[in-house]
Amino acid sequence: MDSFEKALYMLPADIRSAAEQYRDSPAEEIRLRVGRVPTILICGEERALGRESTSAQELSRVLERATGASLHTAAAAMAEGYLSYMGLRVGVCGTAVLREGEVSGFRRFSSLALRIARECRGACDGVMREMYRNGFENTLIISRPGGGKTTALREIIRSLSGAGTRLAVVDERNELSATDEAAAQFDLGAHSDVLIGVPKAEGAMMLLRGMNPQVIAMDEITRERDIDAVSQIFGCGVGILASAHAADADELARRPLYRGLLDMKIFKYAVTISGGGDKRRYAAERI
Repeated sequence: MDSFEKALYMLPADIRSAAEQYRDSPAEEIRLRVGRVPTILICGEERALGRESTSAQELSRVLERATGASLHTAAAAMAEGYLSYMGLRVGVCGTAVLREGEVSGFRRFSSLALRIARECRGACDGVMREMYRNGFENTLIISRPGGGKTTALREIIRSLSGAGTRLAVVDERNELSATDEAAAQFDLGAHSDVLIGVPKAEGAMMLLRGMNPQVIAMDEITRERDIDAVSQIFGCGVGILASAHAADADELARRPLYRGLLDMKIFKYAVTISGGGDKRRYAAERI
């Protein structure tokens, strides 16, 4: 079952039927909003899926499927704005519940975004040839949210691993490998070892101690402790492949969290992504 089929499985029957026609398109997301027309996002354009509105009860049923009928156990994940279902990211919006100033869950849901993950084999071959002429150098992949960071990261992991590099992958939310019952939906290469369900900082240290990697890969550096882990990996002489949210390297440098990371001169290259859908373009720049 690929990501598109997983998204279809969670939908109400009539919306599922309307979405079927887009199976072979570069669909990026399916959006469900209470009281609004359900849509599918293709190359930046939302297209209506058949009916005039979606109910709150239908959103709840989608989330029940995504969490195995256990919304309560997924509360911590949803507090970060999304949850993962077999590698499919489901973004959530609604009325949040705060405890001590932090989101602890949701009282009700108003919108869902089912992000459809895809493999794009060969998409990063050009930038890899440019960056790695003399072997791997630490690389940070950057783009706006939904811009294709995870897809690019997955592709570079697969290519490096296929060429014989020993990679250890921290797959905190099971989005890079989309593993189900020990079978990975996405190919991360013959020489990759994948740790699933562990926070990035802790997972990186586990892999560093136990798996003797040449390169450690992780998606979405978002916290100070992630940056501390990157610093420790660098200090041990292990390569680092990671991603972060920003439009480009200049915007990254303007954000306090990442400014310190860049000042450490750990990463040699940034891969930036522009365009959308099947027309994404990848560029490498020295940082």
